[in-house]
Amino acid sequence: MASFNKVILMGNLTRDPEVRYTPSGTAVSEVGLAVNRTWFDKQTNQKKEEVTFVDVTLWGRQAEVAGEYLGKGRGVLIEGRLQLDQWDDKETGQKRSKLRVVGENMTMLPGRGDGAPQRSGGGQSFNAGSGVPATNSGTSEGGFESGGGSAPPDDDVPF
Repeated sequence: MASFNKVILMGNLTRDPEVRYTPSGTAVSEVGLAVNRTWFDKQTNQKKEEVTFVDVTLWGRQAEVAGEYLGKGRGVLIEGRLQLDQWDDKETGQKRSKLRVVGENMTMLPGRGDGAPQRSGGGQSFNAGSGVPATNSGTSEGGFESGGGSAPPDDDVPF
């Protein structure tokens, strides 16, 4: 039977990324991602929310970009795969395990007050394979440049 291991998560970083390097010089960064889920509970007639915290490992150029440009609270979209880590606890001798996401593609989302240029089409993506950013064209759907401080003219607004 064929297998498929793909995860897509969008959330906010729970801490500033810290970049470390392997002995061979490859960058690695562990980031925490908070993913919110909201729903309406018909029994209590209230809006409910739950937060799931996910550990994500970024490698190579992605890890370096995360360390340079991302910070706690910043929105990010991660595409990757699940990986199960298993080890023996040194204190108790029991087997332990933890499920984590290994990021294969990262997209930085426009944030609130982070000083980064706002793009209405989304953020900037970094692919794990190439390490080369796949950027937006710099224009929004209406053809107006965003991020440069210019806005569409108000005279054509129908309301």
